[in-house]
Amino acid sequence: MSPRLLISAIGVAILMSPVTVFAHCDTLDGPVVKAAQAALSKGDVNRVLSWVQSRDEVEIRTAFKRTLEVRKLGAEAQRLADQFFFETLVRVHRAGEGAPFTGLKPAGTDLGLAVPAGDKALETGDLKPVWKLISDQAHQTLHARFEGVMKARAYKPEDVEAGRKYVAAYVSYIHYVEGVFAAATSSSHHGTGEGQPVAHEHHDQH
Repeated sequence: MSPRLLISAIGVAILMSPVTVFAHCDTLDGPVVKAAQAALSKGDVNRVLSWVQSRDEVEIRTAFKRTLEVRKLGAEAQRLADQFFFETLVRVHRAGEGAPFTGLKPAGTDLGLAVPAGDKALETGDLKPVWKLISDQAHQTLHARFEGVMKARAYKPEDVEAGRKYVAAYVSYIHYVEGVFAAATSSSHHGTGEGQPVAHEHHDQH
């Protein structure tokens, strides 16, 4: 497996828990709003169309045109019009990913470690810090789940509760391994949508 593919695989597996992926594109300092600000500044809607599906292009063009018209009415009107366009663009973008829109998050929202690291790698052209961040976390998680199974497997058959603890540890470990392999053999990109659970573990079955 190539390092690039392994990074993708491990990244998906790390997120295989019932926690929500940190949103990125719905923040005021995120890439979608930055693209919207540039588009409004230049009067060029093409700067944001890449962030939406082709089927949504008419809606964005219409919103952009209305925003430019309202912006001419004064400073307060410009602020409200810009906010309207930001919200419209982000909502449509997230809908195209199959993700909900719950409003714009403030600039400086805590995105965790992965997203800032990924963005910085694109700025610097150096993927090594991202690889280290993901691989270190993956090694730690995989090792912990493996050790959990090894400790839980030595139980007496008549001890049902201990058996259940073993099964839970086993399922957690196997799902993690399975998730890495599934991601490594998948060709999908950006398919789960930001802000959505990537996967859930079900400890009652395997």
